[in-house]
Amino acid sequence: MKKKKVIAIVAHDNRKKDMIEWVTWNWKEFIHHSLVCTGTTGSLVENKLIEKCRENDVIPPDIVRLKSGPLGGDQQLGALICEGKVDMLIFFWDPMQPQPHDVDVKALLRISTLYNIPTATNRSTADFIISSKLFHQEYEPILKDYGAYIKRDLDFNQ
Repeated sequence: MKKKKVIAIVAHDNRKKDMIEWVTWNWKEFIHHSLVCTGTTGSLVENKLIEKCRENDVIPPDIVRLKSGPLGGDQQLGALICEGKVDMLIFFWDPMQPQPHDVDVKALLRISTLYNIPTATNRSTADFIISSKLFHQEYEPILKDYGAYIKRDLDFNQ
């Protein structure tokens, strides 16, 4: 994981306000990194960061906006994680509201765990991640070798 990180930002509808408050509070941390966001969250984050950067005469970070989560954005993000193009995931999900794409949400969280990227699913964990001394340093996560699982599945299917 390089010093300049690619940070994925996702928020369910009932958590978008919390996410924007969090991004506003931490905007200075993001200008050193690149962001990738799903749908509406990306629009909100981009608008807020552009506003804060203009007020302070700094260049806003690069922001890539994917599709909305229910329209495939969660899956697009999962693919980017699998390709090693995302370094961490900040996902303010709503555990109290069923989502039409719950399987996609579960798959995204599974992939972030599988590829051992730092993942925050709430504000407190996001605060710990962004305030860690590792946040602005190079870091190499240890990846588990899942080859034994694949071999087991291949042996089972024969």
